[in-house]
Amino acid sequence: MKVVPIPNGQFVENCYLVIDDAGGECAIIDPGEEAGLIAHKLATAGVTPVAIWLTHAHLDHILGVARLKADSGVPVYLHPGDRALYDHVPEQAVAFGMRAEPLPAPDRALSHGDVLKVGTLEFRVRHAPGHSPGSVVFEGQGVAFGGDVLFQGSIGRTDLPGGDFETLLRSIERELLTLPDSTIVYCGHGPETTVGRERRANPFLTGAHRLG
Repeated sequence: MKVVPIPNGQFVENCYLVIDDAGGECAIIDPGEEAGLIAHKLATAGVTPVAIWLTHAHLDHILGVARLKADSGVPVYLHPGDRALYDHVPEQAVAFGMRAEPLPAPDRALSHGDVLKVGTLEFRVRHAPGHSPGSVVFEGQGVAFGGDVLFQGSIGRTDLPGGDFETLLRSIERELLTLPDSTIVYCGHGPETTVGRERRANPFLTGAHRLG
């Protein structure tokens, strides 16, 4: 397996290419604002996209869906809990002083426990609401693609529509802290981390944030 992070856009969102080296297939996770850059990285890697997986439907994680789906024809996967956010991407854009066209409808509805495949690689879908109602984690091969659920030293914001702080903490405890400490967490923004590092040092998970 090869993971190619692609920081992009004004929000510096991390899109990821998850590549099965054996067959040259890949999944595109959270194609953000710079669809052209992501398309260039795909071409440079010489891989064949088989799916677009969305951890959630906030603007910065989905703006590239239309271009990349048009280029590749691959199905788009989204948890139905975030369908309303996805369908209102033009309104999301206005809130940030941007413009966006409606996106093509998702092709597949993600459910907790689903197993997704890229070539010989398998990833399990873990529903982890709190940052948004339909946030999910894609976990397998010793890694977890967490979107904006967990960051190095922090957690996802919960002040956007559908967010809830306590729900997010419970999701992290249930869906991420139950994984081995060595699990690499690829975050929606910023550097990667590990479950063990965040268990030991993340102030939101140790309770230290409540002392501030």
